Order: sequence, then C-alpha cells, then structure tokens
Amino acid sequence: MNLKNHFVVAMPTLNDPLFSHSVVFICEHNRDGAMGIIVNKPIIDLTVQTVLSRLDITPYKNCAELEQLVFNGGPLAEEQGFILHTPQSGFSSSIVISDEIMITTSLDVLKTIGSENQPKDLFLTLGYASWSHMQLEHEIAKNDWLVTPSNTDIIFNLPIAERWNMAAQTIGVNIETMSTQMGKA
Repeated sequence: MNLKNHFVVAMPTLNDPLFSHSVVFICEHNRDGAMGIIVNKPIIDLTVQTVLSRLDITPYKNCAELEQLVFNGGPLAEEQGFILHTPQSGFSSSIVISDEIMITTSLDVLKTIGSENQPKDLFLTLGYASWSHMQLEHEIAKNDWLVTPSNTDIIFNLPIAERWNMAAQTIGVNIETMSTQMGKA
C-alpha cells in the first residue's frame, strides 16, 4: 500500500516525545522509504510573521496567515522550511501530492502572503519526518501508527488540539478511549 497522501496517527502506546499523539501527513512513500510532515505540533511563540521578518520578507498586507503558528514538522532538517499549500501554479519547487495539496521548500510561496497570488491555504513547518525502506511499514505492523486517509480540513482548519482525535475518527476510531496497555494473545 502506498501511504502518500495519508495520515499516520500515533497510537496511544507510542511514547517517543516528538511523535507521541502526532498526526503525520505522508508526502512521499516509495521503495526507498517515506517522508512526512507532523501537522499537530506547533512551535510555541513562532508565527509566520516572525519567520517572514527573519527572512526579510515583507507581506503585501496584514492578513490572518501572518498570525498562524509555525509547526515542528519532524526531527530532520529542523532549520529547513516546508510549506503545505492548496494547489497553485507558478512556484519554483512545488510538488503535487494530490489534487488538494502541494508541498514546497521555496521562499516564493512565502513572498505571496497577503497578495492575490497567495494559495488559499498554507501551513508552514520547520523540519520533516522520514523513514527508511520498510521502516514505516514495520512500525505500522507493530501498532505504533494508525493509517487514515488525509483530510486537508484537518491540516488547514481544525484546531490543533483536535487533530489527533479527528484524524483517527475519519476511520471510526475514538483514539482517546484506547488503552495504552497492549495484551498478548
């Protein structure tokens, strides 16, 4: 199964500090492994406006996107920005993930904030998560992750505190009531 454009949702038993209660949007999955962005771990006190200021980018006008929090996308390349956004052409390094979402590392998306060329929705992270060949499949098999279809509303609109539970609920699982104890048959 190709997990691109899916969420992997951390099971309650996953205790890794970064991945505990995480929802990871899988951007790429192939024979070499998988790459994803955590979509529910904000970096406290770091907004899009702060990032733009540090990059000497002046937005066209004040807008709600400037107040959005920046997220910890994962433990790798934490100084590198990744932007998930709704489809829009004209950006130099955007990659289409689905009909509803693209990813880019290019500053040209950030330079459109507040303009008519800005994507309808955008989500800025620093860093990403990665798994080697068959690593993610192995972690899923040992019940570290629940696989669900992705949902752009969860990424772009849902309050952060609700994303973990709602991602699991897309397949009918109430993850908050699951036991953290695992039995053996």
